[in-house]
Amino acid sequence: MSNLQNTDRNLLQELAKIIEQGKKQVAVQVNSTLTLTYWNIGKRINDNILQNKRADYGKQTINTVASHLVEEYGRSFDAKNLRRMMQFADIFSDFEIVAPLVRQLSWSHFLLLIPLKNNEIRIFYAQKSIDSLWSKRELKRQIERKVYERTEIAKIQNSITIQNNNLETTVFKDPYFLDFLGLKDGYLEKDLESAIIKELENFILELGAGFSFIERQKRMIIDGRDFYLDLLFYHRKLKRLVAIELKLGEFKASHKGQMELYLKWLNRYEKETDENSPIGLILCAEASSEQIELLEMHKDGIMVAEYWKDLPPKEKLEKKLHSILIEAKERMEIKQISEEN
Repeated sequence: MSNLQNTDRNLLQELAKIIEQGKKQVAVQVNSTLTLTYWNIGKRINDNILQNKRADYGKQTINTVASHLVEEYGRSFDAKNLRRMMQFADIFSDFEIVAPLVRQLSWSHFLLLIPLKNNEIRIFYAQKSIDSLWSKRELKRQIERKVYERTEIAKIQNSITIQNNNLETTVFKDPYFLDFLGLKDGYLEKDLESAIIKELENFILELGAGFSFIERQKRMIIDGRDFYLDLLFYHRKLKRLVAIELKLGEFKASHKGQMELYLKWLNRYEKETDENSPIGLILCAEASSEQIELLEMHKDGIMVAEYWKDLPPKEKLEKKLHSILIEAKERMEIKQISEEN
């Protein structure tokens, strides 16, 4: 390329860009066509087995068909993979739903979605994968970190906040997993903040898609005094500033007044004309559910969530999150009953 003139070099670069984009489009089209082929194979086998009532017919058919397909088309069509295709067509049975998904998700994505408990969870992770451009590895990581369950907990606990402020219900989580910060026992608030800044990419990944970091220790001058907000973010989809305060211990009622002050200041001096009102997220080592309910923090657009610096083993994590989710649902039901009465 050293012998090329500038105009020729620019042309060559543009042509190379077009070719690379074309390669990506071809790869996407090939992937979606292949995944849809797997769905059609699975559906055809399922329909065939359904028509025959004999219990042993399905197993015999799959093994027989697989041996011929492997000989003709390779190991991608062995008995094990045919069963996956059958599961795929059975679980994602609605073609109107599966057709747009296969244009944006790979077969590897679907192999991670198929074992999930129900369709609501599968669609949640499918949509998140599309919106956040998750790779297969990242989708696996997010499933293991129970993003669906934590989003559901936050959605229930902040249901009135979300409703009153027209917030997207899947933006926030509770708790947030900050195990990647590597915090030792006895850490201070400044240690927590410094660790977040050091691991900012991972922290934003934990927050979720749409968050952009703006400033650390945002200075606010009120009545001639300096006040400092721990972290300031912006959420593109919500079109809002998101103020984040970090607290070492459990939630205290005084935290509400502090966050209210920060949000009022941001609304007056930082909010652009085309933006929605700022909202606040208080991250505590331990939430105080009853205090949060009594304070009705939702009316001021403030959410509270726990953060966990250490994660328990997988089984304990599942049980703990399940227990939190059940408790949140029970509190919500009790509140709805009391409001009706």
